[in-house]
Amino acid sequence: MDEVTFNQQNMFAHVFNYAPIGIALISLDQRWIDVNPAACQILGYKRAELLTMDPTELIFSSGTDDLCSKFGELLEGKISTFSLEKKYLLTNDDIVWVSLHISVVREGAEGKPWYYIAQIVDITATKMTEQKLQESVERYTSLKKYNHDTIISFDLQGKIIGGNVMAEKLTGRQVSELIGTSIASVIGEDSLARILADNEPYTEIESSINHLLHVDGSYLEVLVTIAPIIVNNRSIGFYLLIKDITEQKKLLIEKETAVRTNEVKSEFMAMMSHEIRTPMNGVIGMTDLLLDTPLDDEQKEYVTIIRKSGDTLLGIINDILDFSKVESGNAELTVEPFNLNEAIAETFDTLMPKAMEKNLEFKVCIKPGIPQNIIGDSLKIRQIMLNLIGNAIKFTPRGSIGVSVDKAEAEGEYVRLHFAVKDTGIGVPEDKVPYLFEPFYQADHFMVRQEGGTGLGLAITRKLVQLMDGQIYCEPNPGGGTIFRFHILIQAELLPAIPLHESITEKAPQPEEELSILIAEDNEVNRLVLIRMLEKLGYRPKAVSNGAEVVEEVRRKKYDIVFMDIQMPVMNGMEASRILRKTIEPGNLPYIVAVTANALVGDRERYMSAGMNEYISKPLHSSAILTVIQKCLEGKRRKVTS
Repeated sequence: MDEVTFNQQNMFAHVFNYAPIGIALISLDQRWIDVNPAACQILGYKRAELLTMDPTELIFSSGTDDLCSKFGELLEGKISTFSLEKKYLLTNDDIVWVSLHISVVREGAEGKPWYYIAQIVDITATKMTEQKLQESVERYTSLKKYNHDTIISFDLQGKIIGGNVMAEKLTGRQVSELIGTSIASVIGEDSLARILADNEPYTEIESSINHLLHVDGSYLEVLVTIAPIIVNNRSIGFYLLIKDITEQKKLLIEKETAVRTNEVKSEFMAMMSHEIRTPMNGVIGMTDLLLDTPLDDEQKEYVTIIRKSGDTLLGIINDILDFSKVESGNAELTVEPFNLNEAIAETFDTLMPKAMEKNLEFKVCIKPGIPQNIIGDSLKIRQIMLNLIGNAIKFTPRGSIGVSVDKAEAEGEYVRLHFAVKDTGIGVPEDKVPYLFEPFYQADHFMVRQEGGTGLGLAITRKLVQLMDGQIYCEPNPGGGTIFRFHILIQAELLPAIPLHESITEKAPQPEEELSILIAEDNEVNRLVLIRMLEKLGYRPKAVSNGAEVVEEVRRKKYDIVFMDIQMPVMNGMEASRILRKTIEPGNLPYIVAVTANALVGDRERYMSAGMNEYISKPLHSSAILTVIQKCLEGKRRKVTS
């Protein structure tokens, strides 16, 4: 063997043993001849272990059908080599990807084939990188395809290079039509120039792009985000992310309109309350005073009719105001202890005269075990009962009205009480029942033309029941008439018996209780009503017509009570009260009573915060005036004894 041949053998042996590429020599009948260390390392086997395995499965197998034809072409000399990729699961559960390059060693250049050489290259790292790149491409493709916002990409010359389906919807043009055109057709030349100039933050440019032009000529309200496309640390273009907020803007405008409408509605209700209650105060107040004067029977009948008509009109006003409060969510529950039996009895007492006119019988049934001492809003419960029982009286020409409390279910610290109001009246047609609790429904109801009313009573009742976490529904009474059932959630507690308050009687105060009273009222009729009511109670009040006169009068003379109208010319009652609080010594400050035609939720709190001590609403009643006077006297007595 010459030196050249010896050196070639040494070189081939060195390459075989130390090359990082796996080399396997396989006979034509597919048996191992030899494998190098790199092949063993790549495939994860020791040499002796690897040589016991079938090379047909390990090397010469593939998922493709044309592998046999490839070997045929290789042996025939039609091709010099071919390649395939294989994935192996190693014994340690690692996955390795390899690229196999198969060739044939021949006897001479064109001679007889001797054996196969399989070169095994580890491409795992490359394969993992490809998979990550593919996943990234698929995520980006999915993001573009399924994103609800428009995505458009453009290069550093402003030419569009891609877009998603939403881009077609936003612009009205196909993506294929957009590609290659200037993005300026979407965002405008000025915005494109600012983006490409790269002289200012993208956020400032984004905020200036508020509208986009659709192909049909319409403008869309949009929010825009600009993001650079960075490849190999170099900017190659920009993404434009566009959100169409046209519908959201419309909804926002509609919401703002609705809020403003509610504000206007509240303002209107407050104004209506004042404007209607002010003349009503004169009508009802003067009627009360007239009834206390000597009248013959005919005159008394006429005055009584006027008073009843005034009360009816006031009831309609109260219905509308009550409905507006509960509808707007301004109605609030008060929490105080009261007796359930007494609340029902007081409701019956209030409605008894109307029932007696029709000779109706009242029945009450409260099952044993129903708690009597409960804590909640007694006024709203009375209002529910007044509405339902009053409604029953209205539509019951003869027979009876029954109220029952037949079940109490404990729910933690609370109890759910079940009520029923039954009547033997004309009943409600089955097809009308679903509409009973709709506001103003009764305005066209078949019963109203005979009985009258606003149609708000049951709507208010349902709102009040819902306010106490309950429900109300109507069903026919088997004995004829109607049954209204409702339940409410209320707190029950074993409380000491609630003392009955002495009823207030309209009697003149004792001489030692004489008070100095000032009236501030700009309306002449209302001023006269209040003067006459106080004179009936034994007082001699002084009257002024605006807040500025009140301040001047109180500085000149010490008054015990000031009945302060809220809305007056020159200076209103709230401003006058604030000035008195700031300028008059506490010991000389009068007991300030707000007198107003407003009767909405929050009015009392506003007046108290302005420095007033009490609040009464028009139309005025002597009992309310006397209650205020007694509170003032109690306060004076406490100061004397302290």
